Amino acid sequence: MEVDLRGTMRNFATGVCIATTYADDNSGRRHDALTVNSLTSVSLGPPLVSISLRQGSTFLADLLTTKVWALSILDAGTHDLARVFAQSRDVRAEAVRTLSARPGEHTGALIVDAPAWLECELRDQFDAGDHTVLIGSVVAAGQQHRRPPIVFLHGRFHALKGEL
Repeated sequence: MEVDLRGTMRNFATGVCIATTYADDNSGRRHDALTVNSLTSVSLGPPLVSISLRQGSTFLADLLTTKVWALSILDAGTHDLARVFAQSRDVRAEAVRTLSARPGEHTGALIVDAPAWLECELRDQFDAGDHTVLIGSVVAAGQQHRRPPIVFLHGRFHALKGEL
């Protein structure tokens, strides 16, 4: 019997964020951004988070070289960004050029205009199946209250509205 993990996990709501990192080469700094819904808070003391990225991705290769990244937690007004940064590297590269973002003071990775953000430094990594799990030390964080957050559920983005 084959396990339908993707179909089952479509029933688990996750938050949505944009992960950013960069690569330096002869032409300067090239930023990249990627939609991620695998963010997990690992520890509050010390502050640690994890993300999981597909092995072999150029984003992962850049991150493992710089050993830094930023995460911007998206809200209901930014679902279009989540769609764009879930696409190919070429599409993402074009979108990064017009992205409303600023370099993080601690990492240099871009922080997207979003309700919450984290800057992380690589603490540990390990391969798990076809992904690499990255544990990051949170070196800076911030938040601003705006619109409700978005979640990814049943293959679509949804805005959270109110409490139960």
